[in-house]
Amino acid sequence: MKLWFKLFCAMAIAVGLVGCIAAPIAMTPQTAARLQTQAPVRFLLTFDDGPSASSFWNPSSTVLDSLEHNALQPHIKAVFFVQTGAPRAGNSEIGRQIMRREHAEGHVLGFHTATHWHTNHRSLKPQALEDSLTRGSADIAAITGAPPILLRPPFWNYDKRTFAAYQRHGLHVLLTDLSANDGKVWGFNASPRRRANMLRQLSEVRERIALGQLPTVDGVIPVVVTFHDLNRYTARHTREYLQILLDSAAATGVRLADRPFYDDRAALERAALARTVREAGEPVQLPGIWNWIWDRDAH
Repeated sequence: MKLWFKLFCAMAIAVGLVGCIAAPIAMTPQTAARLQTQAPVRFLLTFDDGPSASSFWNPSSTVLDSLEHNALQPHIKAVFFVQTGAPRAGNSEIGRQIMRREHAEGHVLGFHTATHWHTNHRSLKPQALEDSLTRGSADIAAITGAPPILLRPPFWNYDKRTFAAYQRHGLHVLLTDLSANDGKVWGFNASPRRRANMLRQLSEVRERIALGQLPTVDGVIPVVVTFHDLNRYTARHTREYLQILLDSAAATGVRLADRPFYDDRAALERAALARTVREAGEPVQLPGIWNWIWDRDAH
């Protein structure tokens, strides 16, 4: 009941805060000086819940087109956390075709779910979780030739039991620094405050960067950003989101690498692995109210 009450409260807060996203954190001279000692940032893009099984204006395909062809940096690579057992996603011929395209175009396929629905792993009994991880890893390996190494738990939620199961399967948990808050697929799925949202979140991440809390990999600091490629609004505005990230960096004083997005699969994987959670009890910082929702129960 505690969890359901929190989810209800979170939804109420989210509705109440529409149009009321907090202003970016002002940068102090101390933060500005500390940033000078840090490496530049590169955005590590991730997409959850796909691939779409739609035969009409497929949003996952549109996202791929936008990453490949845009005015900012061509051939951008991303991590797609896929649902291999969901009929509206990867458990469809269209979905499998898109996963094959993602792999062929140099993107990384990570594990999200292998259940029929977007199921919280903590709700699965031990054997059901084992079966799901085995089946999902095999589904991805059938496309890429190797089992996945990256996993994002549905709803960002895990505990010691599920984390140990991930480790047994060679899966590493990747969370996020920034979220577009675009997980809604049906109904009103637009993001009218998307720019204010990114500005606020990136100003918070900037403070962590200044304190040296994020690792440097290959000379840059990977900042993880999460979108959902089942969301048609996100798909239509992918190129705009890329520009918003660059604009938000400029507005918050975050120095970007010459290539602000990853365009090489090997470099993308190295960066993602460096940002994964090492231990189940490791303190993590999720954007928005997600830490409060789980009350660190996951640890």
